[in-house]
Amino acid sequence: MTTQVALIVGGGPGISASCARLFSREGMHVAVAARTPDKPALKKLESEHGVRCYACDAREPDSVVALFRAVQDELGRPTLVVHNIDGRTPTIFRKDLTQADPGLALDTLLNSTYSAFLVGQQAAKSMLASPPGADGHRGTIIFTNASAAFKGFPRSGAFAMASHGKSGLAQSMARELMPQGIHVAHVPIDAAIGWTQDDGTRWHRLAGTTVDDNMADPDRIAETYLHLHRQHRSTWAFEVVLRPWLETW
Repeated sequence: MTTQVALIVGGGPGISASCARLFSREGMHVAVAARTPDKPALKKLESEHGVRCYACDAREPDSVVALFRAVQDELGRPTLVVHNIDGRTPTIFRKDLTQADPGLALDTLLNSTYSAFLVGQQAAKSMLASPPGADGHRGTIIFTNASAAFKGFPRSGAFAMASHGKSGLAQSMARELMPQGIHVAHVPIDAAIGWTQDDGTRWHRLAGTTVDDNMADPDRIAETYLHLHRQHRSTWAFEVVLRPWLETW
């Protein structure tokens, strides 16, 4: 049986690292792409889990094309692609509409929605170039998103329009590609994500240390992504909203 290839675009110590570790343990060849692939969290994935790290600016069409070409040449065609870039920046988030810098608003769209389009486009091209498996499945494309996909909060207009755009892209892709054997899933995460530190605690830079599972655990998010990839096509889920048990809707 051919080893499956997973590509995660947007590398960091949270969801991306958790997905890379789990997918690797499950026997997949795993690639992680980031603008700075030499960051410590990614180097650790390389040394401890055999993950391949690639440099990619997901806002640049040529860079995304080169990424997919390199992964295909070195590992094989990806059958699972995760876009895990939300685009938010500290300098645009929590800004009054009248104070938001238009250039930073555009950067937010490029980082999130536009990069999702570029990655989704190349993933679809790659998967459609391969025949479906015995189960009719060509591959899975998963888009991480936030609760801003549904709710435009005050003082976050740029992030809201980026998240809404990513949601619309995912829905359009699902309707177009699922009949062709590609499972497209949209996963808004309505929570702070507490990722595990070196001392074993789970922590978020704004929300502090996790207490009684009050934050989303990226290891559990990764399990959901793997489950989505393995779903039978008779019950493919398009949208799965994840939130801790005590999160206020």
